[in-house]
Amino acid sequence: MHEENKAAANGCGKIRSGAQNGAALLALMEKTGYSMVQQNGQRKFGGPPPGWEGPPPPRGCEVFVGKIPRDMYEDELVPVFERAGKIYELRLMMEFSGENRGYAFVMYTTKEEAQLAIKILNNYEIRPGKFIGVCVSLDNCRLFIGAIPKDKKKEEILNEMKKVTEGVVDVIVYPNATDKTKNRGFAFVEYESHRAAAMARRRLIPGTFQPWGHTIQVDWADPEKVVDEETMQRVKVLYVRNLMISTTEDKIKAEFNKFKPGVVERVKKLRDYAFVHFFHREDAVAAMSIMNGKCIDGASIEVTLAKPVNKESSWKQHFNGQISPSSENLLGFPNKEDGAQKSLGKPASLAVRLNGQHSPGPPEVERSTYPIFPGIKLTPISMYSLKLSHFSSAVMHLDYFCHKNSWAPPEYCLYSTTSQDGKILLVYKVLISSIADDSQSYFMPEKLCTTVEDAKELAAQFTLLHLAPEQAYITLLSLNAAWWDSKDRELKKEKFQSKSEASIRSIWDLDFFPLSDLHVFTLFLRVFISVLD
Repeated sequence: MHEENKAAANGCGKIRSGAQNGAALLALMEKTGYSMVQQNGQRKFGGPPPGWEGPPPPRGCEVFVGKIPRDMYEDELVPVFERAGKIYELRLMMEFSGENRGYAFVMYTTKEEAQLAIKILNNYEIRPGKFIGVCVSLDNCRLFIGAIPKDKKKEEILNEMKKVTEGVVDVIVYPNATDKTKNRGFAFVEYESHRAAAMARRRLIPGTFQPWGHTIQVDWADPEKVVDEETMQRVKVLYVRNLMISTTEDKIKAEFNKFKPGVVERVKKLRDYAFVHFFHREDAVAAMSIMNGKCIDGASIEVTLAKPVNKESSWKQHFNGQISPSSENLLGFPNKEDGAQKSLGKPASLAVRLNGQHSPGPPEVERSTYPIFPGIKLTPISMYSLKLSHFSSAVMHLDYFCHKNSWAPPEYCLYSTTSQDGKILLVYKVLISSIADDSQSYFMPEKLCTTVEDAKELAAQFTLLHLAPEQAYITLLSLNAAWWDSKDRELKKEKFQSKSEASIRSIWDLDFFPLSDLHVFTLFLRVFISVLD
């Protein structure tokens, strides 16, 4: 037995209940041949296992385990998780007191074993009355880089990132929706590992590195959604991006029908991207191969299979030990803040209510306040360098949307009238000079309000309904839930013509999940946020 193994086990004995528990872990190591070491707030069992040769398992082989009893350790956990397959590594998060933190990460040798673990062990009763949660875990290898000059090409950004960071694999840059010669002011940088991405994030702290004379913004990107292979084998919808704003649904349908007439069922276009539905999967796959990289109306398009939302576990995904504020249900207790949050103090939650119930929405839209401690460093920042998810009103969303499209800021003109009972009622007209024409010179809602704030917010929502329906829907349902009252239901009904669940599905392309699942619908909104960002 190695000395480090003995030290880890002896430490466990002190933590739990003495020599018996330490002996249990020693017995586990003797039986399995796995090593055990504790470092950086976690205890690692294996990694690699005895006799392992070659690189670690690929991404998708690790699962997150939550709601673990605080007094449960590897000698109980390992036998349970071995039922799904061979464990490459188990990482149990530890408190300084010696108790576990209620969650762990288990890496298997294959993706199939990880999927089986999720299937058979999620909601598993590990002790009487104690149920654990198991879902996929992803190593986040991608950084979001904001405030990039819009005239920079992919090659320029890639070369600049390679100069100052190591392990750069690729750079993802999306063209501007209205001017394809420019980028959208941000990029995603893919690294070879989570560690490389983390080191790059530290290196790119704002103020220390200014490419092209610009102060950039750096943060973790939302990892790409993972859908199991079995589900993807049933998908017959293509996601098409980088379309021209002027390209119509009929044009898209005609282009995708060229290689085999009549294969496209319908098309739903939203600004510069679209969903193309096929009658048969094999036709969708063939069309993807043929159409990816083709030009439609002068724009080179990207075509991939659309990823349906996994209503069981997608919204619960956890990334390399980073736990978000919305993880409490899976962990079984309020989580501790990590890194940056610890230094600022615990956030005071300002819960948003939806139909009288707390919305389980994504952490990005939770409103929180933090104390300002003496000596804390504050850095000037432009609001346009932030992500869309940092804004919580339609007024801010509209301003942000206009800026991202290089339009003039919206102008608000206030009008009033008097009701029969003498009450002053207000309404705003919204003018966006960059897009005004003979057919649409202004936007004005069909409702009057009693306060200036409500009138302005409603006018912004109404404008978004016409310019960017997907963004307006995010604002109405996710970020500005206070507006989700009876009159706004009526407004939503009028503008979206959604008199039934089926028509809502048609508008939002929601063939993959039921709207009754609020968790899933909130995740869908989050996907739109990431697309618009």
